[in-house]
Amino acid sequence: MTASDHPFDRAIALQPADDGTLRGATSDEYWNFVSPFGGVTAATALNAILLHPQRLGDPLSLTVSFAGPIAQGAFTVATHLLRSNRSTQHWSVQVTQGEQHELVLAAMAVFAIRRPTWALTEAVPPDVPAPADTPHAIPMKGLSWLQRYDMRYMRGRMLEDNPDSLTYSWIRDAPLRDLDFASLVALCDAFLPRIFLRRAKMVAIGTVSLNIYFHQDAASVMEHGDDYVLGIAQASVFNAGFFDQQGQLWGREGKLLATTQQMVWYKE
Repeated sequence: MTASDHPFDRAIALQPADDGTLRGATSDEYWNFVSPFGGVTAATALNAILLHPQRLGDPLSLTVSFAGPIAQGAFTVATHLLRSNRSTQHWSVQVTQGEQHELVLAAMAVFAIRRPTWALTEAVPPDVPAPADTPHAIPMKGLSWLQRYDMRYMRGRMLEDNPDSLTYSWIRDAPLRDLDFASLVALCDAFLPRIFLRRAKMVAIGTVSLNIYFHQDAASVMEHGDDYVLGIAQASVFNAGFFDQQGQLWGREGKLLATTQQMVWYKE
């Protein structure tokens, strides 16, 4: 399977338009309850910058605001280079739909040229069984985007009586695909909603904002290949219709690839 044949690459594909914007379309293969899986939409926004001829370096951070539900079908992506320095670039991205160009997603990204420096990782991954020793799980049947990932949970179960919202899981693309920055973005949103770890019932939810911080350069990400990443996620508080989530994504060799936070709306 070539990169362009993979479902993920089809989902984030963008074509240039005459007005300088990019055109894309939602993918049924990454459909969630009422709109696309947010991770693949966020990855599409990052991909718009990765494809830009003025892009400098690798992504350092990505902040995504999900302004409204994305309808099935075509959308337009506009990128703007806000400022470029010797080491960093600041970008904005807007995704719109329909004849009125209604905003459905807004994002800010920082790209940077990484240079060799003193380095230290204080975070430590948990000691967990290998993926081969952990059963494959489909947490919620019937959602097409979950079919696009091989998930193996060691801690935390959906809609069960869990003592907390902490989960440990191995995850990788299905079918297999080498890791890159775009797929890393999607993986940062592939954690189960934390509220489903604390309440044994389904409620309406929707991600409002997603922050991702990248801790490795392109070469280090590419070295990961198509292996599993170890995902760790937990909430801090559920209150007044919103809850948060913090997450880490680790390589099998113990390299911290990305950290992420998000805020999620929920309804009783």
